[in-house]
Amino acid sequence: MNKKVNIINKSAKFEYILMDQFSAGIVLTGTEIKSIRDNKASISESFCEFNDSGELFIINMFIDEYSFGNQFNHKTRNTRKLLLNKNELNKLLKEVKNTGLTIIPLKVFINDKGYAKVLISLAKGKKLFDKRQTIKNRENKVQLDRIKKNN
Repeated sequence: MNKKVNIINKSAKFEYILMDQFSAGIVLTGTEIKSIRDNKASISESFCEFNDSGELFIINMFIDEYSFGNQFNHKTRNTRKLLLNKNELNKLLKEVKNTGLTIIPLKVFINDKGYAKVLISLAKGKKLFDKRQTIKNRENKVQLDRIKKNN
């Protein structure tokens, strides 16, 4: 387990304005955790949603089939339950219902105990002009770094 698992949602900072962040556990089956440890997962198209009983699920998360699995292999795109404290769930549910924010996953990692965790964030979608401003700021920073490097 010395391999570093680093599955990141790269488009999240560009598409959304990120607010509060939470670390949540994921309910996984046997072959899913093995595929995550091999870095064969993607959260770029996934989002989080509450069901009727107030439980939080991650939807459209892709975990590739385990190469050494047999007929007991898992489905690649399956809804998976997220584990949070009751207070955190209530806070997220209130924010989603009242203000219309969304919950997106930012990163999947393995903690010190060997459990798979997801870093989720409350987010508000950016408008087109916000995205243009982000691109402009990024280009200005690159140009400033080039100027500093040449001097």
